[in-house]
Amino acid sequence: MIDKPNILVVQADQLTALCLSAYGKPLALTPHIDKIAAQGTVFTNTYCNSPVCGPSRASMMTGRIPSNVGVYDNAGEFLSSEPTFAHYLRALGYQTTLCGKMHFVGPDQLHGFERRLTTDIYPSDYGWTADWSKIKEEYSPSRMSLHSVVEAGLCDRSLQIDYDEHVFNTARQELFDLARSADERPFLLHVSFTHPHNPFVTTKEFWDLYDQDQISMPEVGYIPYQDRDPWAQRYYMTIRQDEFDITDEQLRNARHAYFAMTSYFDTLVGDLVAVLEKTGTLDNTYVFVISDHGDMIGERGMWFKFNPFEGSVRVPLIGMGPRIPAGQREPALTTLVDLLPTFVDIASDGKFDSYASAIDGRSLLDLPAADSDENIVFFEYCGEGVHAPALMCRDKNIKYISCGDDPEMMFNLEIDPNEQNNLAGNPRYAKTLATMRAHVANRWDEPNLAKRVETSQKNRLFVQEAMKQGVFPSWDYTPPFDASRAYVRGAIDPNTTATKARKRFPFVPTTPPQNPRR
Repeated sequence: MIDKPNILVVQADQLTALCLSAYGKPLALTPHIDKIAAQGTVFTNTYCNSPVCGPSRASMMTGRIPSNVGVYDNAGEFLSSEPTFAHYLRALGYQTTLCGKMHFVGPDQLHGFERRLTTDIYPSDYGWTADWSKIKEEYSPSRMSLHSVVEAGLCDRSLQIDYDEHVFNTARQELFDLARSADERPFLLHVSFTHPHNPFVTTKEFWDLYDQDQISMPEVGYIPYQDRDPWAQRYYMTIRQDEFDITDEQLRNARHAYFAMTSYFDTLVGDLVAVLEKTGTLDNTYVFVISDHGDMIGERGMWFKFNPFEGSVRVPLIGMGPRIPAGQREPALTTLVDLLPTFVDIASDGKFDSYASAIDGRSLLDLPAADSDENIVFFEYCGEGVHAPALMCRDKNIKYISCGDDPEMMFNLEIDPNEQNNLAGNPRYAKTLATMRAHVANRWDEPNLAKRVETSQKNRLFVQEAMKQGVFPSWDYTPPFDASRAYVRGAIDPNTTATKARKRFPFVPTTPPQNPRR
């Protein structure tokens, strides 16, 4: 019996918490996630630390907000010198494995993982670098558009299905291999899928789980361009929303496909947990279901991410395991930076305090009370669609957003969960506004951060163009495969019968012969 528990992390891409039954929004059918929620704890107020893939994932892995890591946008280089939860767990005696997407940019494609089983779905170079010098232009380095919405619907296959099917099959095999392995170390296996990220297409199997006529429409309808805040106006142009007038049918199709894609992700979660059950490792394994950021799925007439509203920044965080209470809903504010100290807490039984770098997170196993003065979280955005660092925080029920010379935004989420009443200009909330401003000023040096972001953009844009001259040196990860050590190979193990017997699961001890040969 392994003393230290295993950790399985199953990550979605662009899954908003605000479509899940576990979060009071039963829009997507997710029976497997619901089962994990019933057997564990739902962290009901979890935010990503940046509503875009690369910075969010770098933040999640380091336990530090993106600006402290230096990953500002989807082409931000993640430095090898940054300690991650994979490094910490390796130091604590774990085998650490990544299977699937992580959107690492730069030559280091492991960041503490001992093994990586698949390549990434997204590029590892600087091609998606934001450029704030072009903020007055209609530019979109990651080439987002509403084609994902107007072309939503059915497919037989998609690139994303190809990828996630490969990731799932590889991860499933890995769980069986870990159960049969002679390696006595506990494992951290991080399995990261690309669903339900746009484009919004799915197979008939999952589409038919839903009645098209019963697909709910957004709680907050389309907000015309002229009535949007400046950030939302810039974002409107960033995703080329001016190119299409979305019909109700297209809106319903896109939401239908998104919910169906979420159901597909749910089946993958359930099938991986089923392997833990079959191998007898579930009781000694923590399971976490998370996403890197959310999706607006048409709320306010907005889509995808890159913005400060709840659909974009609220993410699922559901955990079950030996020290996680069953059937609990935890209201304390949390963010993805809390995962690193949580994993370290699990791996060390709460006895580790020697972090190489100061972390911004706190263990999910030791959170402050919901009414505590410490119940505050911070998140930010420094990518395309803004012209300055967008700095955000939530203190209990109050959410505050500051972005350069844009008008401030502040919402009371308890009474205004859809963020329709901006309190920043309300004299009755002047004291609250001052408090939120102080939180942001104490957390960030905004002018210095802006300079760092702009310098990083200029450097990366130059290097990317230079690297395109001549032979382009790809950093994209190619998984190793040593066929000489696979299946049955007589040179290294001539006893083929014994080799096959060791791989049988559940294991059956060798039956001694009744009449053994001499």
